[in-house]
Amino acid sequence: HDEQDFVRGRAIIQGYEGRFLVQNPPAIPLNTQELDQVADLPYTRTYHPSYEELGGVDAIREVEFSIIHNRGCFGACNFCALTMHQGRFVTSRSHQSVVKEAQRMTENPRFKGYIHDVGGPTANFRGPACPKQAKVGACKDRQCLFPSPCPALKGDHSDYLALLRKLRAIPGVKKVFIRSGIRFDYLMKDPSGEFFTDLVQYHISGQLKVAPEHCVNHTLDYMGKPHIEVYEKFREKYFKLNRRYGKDQYLVPYLISSHPGCTLEDAVQLAEWLNKQGHMPEQVQDFYPTPGTLATCMWYTGLDPRTMKPVFVPKTPHDKALQRALMQWRKPQNRKLVLEALHKTGREDLIGYGKRCLIRPDKGQAAQGRPEGEFRGGKKPSAPPARKGGKPSGDGRKERFDGRHTAERNSSPAKSQRKAGWAKAKPKPNAKPRGKSRGSK
Repeated sequence: HDEQDFVRGRAIIQGYEGRFLVQNPPAIPLNTQELDQVADLPYTRTYHPSYEELGGVDAIREVEFSIIHNRGCFGACNFCALTMHQGRFVTSRSHQSVVKEAQRMTENPRFKGYIHDVGGPTANFRGPACPKQAKVGACKDRQCLFPSPCPALKGDHSDYLALLRKLRAIPGVKKVFIRSGIRFDYLMKDPSGEFFTDLVQYHISGQLKVAPEHCVNHTLDYMGKPHIEVYEKFREKYFKLNRRYGKDQYLVPYLISSHPGCTLEDAVQLAEWLNKQGHMPEQVQDFYPTPGTLATCMWYTGLDPRTMKPVFVPKTPHDKALQRALMQWRKPQNRKLVLEALHKTGREDLIGYGKRCLIRPDKGQAAQGRPEGEFRGGKKPSAPPARKGGKPSGDGRKERFDGRHTAERNSSPAKSQRKAGWAKAKPKPNAKPRGKSRGSK
C-alpha cells in the first residue's frame, strides 16, 4: 500500500515456498496529451452488435453520452481500490479534447441534448493535490484530505468550471450534468464558492451524489473519510443555495454498512441519524473486500495495519445482516432483525411511538422507555388511516426513499383541521349552501 506511487514506489519481493512474489511499482500516469490521444480513438459509443439479438444492453443509456475528463484520485479512501489501479496522482484531458467529444455527441441521432456526466473517479478533481506530487510523489505518511485537508492542498475548481461552461455553450447541448460522485470536503475547501453556485444552478439532474459513508466519527476514521460535521456543513449550504435559486433538488448520500471498525452500536447511531434527517436509503452498500486496500487488510487480519491494534470486524452473515437492516429499518422484512439489534445494544428506547423511535413494539407490548399504557398526550395513538380496500396505509411516513432528501423539501403546510368541540362558523349572508351538488335545488 505504501509503495503505490509512481515516483517513490519500490518493487516489493516476498519469498514463499521456494518461489518469489514480485509486486512492481505502478506505471507512470498518462499525461494530458496521452489521455487526449486515447480519447480520440474511434469508439462506437455503443455495445457490441452481438447483443442486438438479446435485446441490447439497457445500461448503455447512462454512459453512452457521458464523458470521462480525469484519471486518478487523491481522496484515497481506505476501502477504495482506485488508489491501487489509478493512483493518487490526478491527470486530466484538455478542454479541447473534451469539447471535441461533446461536439461528436451532438451529431449522434440518439443524442437528445443531455450530457449525462462529465466526471471520473471523482468528478471535481482536475489535477494533482499539490505541485510537489509530480517531483517527490504523494506523501507516504499523510493523506491529502483526511483527517482534514492538507495545508498544501488548494481547493480550486476554476479549470473544471471553465470546462463545464464551454460544454454548456455548445450548440445542440441543452444540459450538462455531473453524476459522478464529488468530494464535498474538497468542494468546501474552495474559498470562491463559484463552482458550488454553478453546480446547483446548472449541473444537477434532480439529485446530487455524495458519500458521507457513515455518521460515527471513529468509524469514519477507519474509512479514511471526513467527520460528519463536514458533511452537515456542506448539506446546509447545498440546500441554502437550492432555496436561493428556487431549485427542488436532493442529495443522494452513499453509505456503507459493516465496514471494519463499525460496531452494532455504531450502526444503531447511523439509523438514528438517518431517521433524524428524515430519510431511509433504498439501496445500501455492504462492505466487501477490495484488492490492496487498508480496509481489506483490517477485514482479513482484524488489525489496523497503521497501529497494529485490534479492530472489530462484522464478518458473519448474521452480523452483517443486522447492520444492513438497521439502515433500512422501515422495511417490514427487516423488523425482526432491527428489534434484535436494538435489544442487543440496549437501545429499547428506540422502540415505541415517539418521533425518534425507529420501530413500533410488537402487538400487545408496551412501548419501551414509558410505563405500560402511558402514551404521549395521555392517549394511545389511533390506528393508521385505511386505504381504499380497507388496508392500512402504514405509519404515515413514506416507505419508499429513492435517495432524495425529503426533510429539506419546500412544501406548503397542511391546512389546519377544526378541533372537536369548537363552535361552527356562522354562514355569511347570501352565501351559497355547502354540500349540495351542482344543479340540486
